[in-house]
Amino acid sequence: MHIPSFVACSMLLIAACDSPTPTVQFSTEPTMTKVDPGQIDEASGIADSRTMVGALWVEQDGGNPAELALLGYDGKLRGKLAIPNTTNRDWEDLTSGPGPQANVNYLYIAEIGDNNAQYGQYAVYRLPEPKNMTDATGPVERIQYKYPDGARDAETLMLDPQTKDLYVVSKREAKVHLYRLPYPQSTTEVMTAEALGELPYTYVTGGGFSSDGSEILLRTYAGVYYWSRTKGQSVADAMQRTAARDLPYRIEPQGEAICFDRDNKGYFTLSEKASAPNVTLNYYAKR
Repeated sequence: MHIPSFVACSMLLIAACDSPTPTVQFSTEPTMTKVDPGQIDEASGIADSRTMVGALWVEQDGGNPAELALLGYDGKLRGKLAIPNTTNRDWEDLTSGPGPQANVNYLYIAEIGDNNAQYGQYAVYRLPEPKNMTDATGPVERIQYKYPDGARDAETLMLDPQTKDLYVVSKREAKVHLYRLPYPQSTTEVMTAEALGELPYTYVTGGGFSSDGSEILLRTYAGVYYWSRTKGQSVADAMQRTAARDLPYRIEPQGEAICFDRDNKGYFTLSEKASAPNVTLNYYAKR
């Protein structure tokens, strides 16, 4: 993705909200692990594996094969998982969590990129997370949707583990838009996403919930933003009525991917390589 020269300045947009989110401390400098170049150069989404400890699923940008890579915390590639009956038109985010079957963790692949706002319909692919790399890939379901206000580009998909609702955040507006795909999501009809209003950020490239749904992250090319959510509070209320807190972030070549770890003890970021010689898997631990 092309990053406009004004984007760093645009990230200074701040909204007037009720009160800042409660303080949770993270390490100011990440643990940085070099990723072998040539293996994962266009990371657009990551999700910490629930079944294979010490590894993350990584999705690569549009034009790459329709597959997920399994990346160890040590920066080594553990394997790749082909996603059948799909194409990678413009995969832009990846998340995981509960779904239709109890006690099963699902992977959600977001085919939501649309640089030129030309497609009109978008998809989220949902499949059970395999228990190991030799496990057969489970059935892949396709959740199709459109926006109520026309085509747009997005790079952020989040799953609320408390409700199993999916949230999409658009990318390019001066104030991005928040949308919801309520559970149960249809796999037979095109859904119309519910518009929930604006957020005072631009060029949002990723986001995610903690495993219990009590914490929310968004990232841009230039920063990471954090919200705490009280029990029973809606996602829109948490993000729109409470001021986000800036979290530590080391600028990356073209940072798009972010997720909490499976135990909610910190967060990972991963960048596309762009023109850099290599990328690092960065981890910011809670203190």
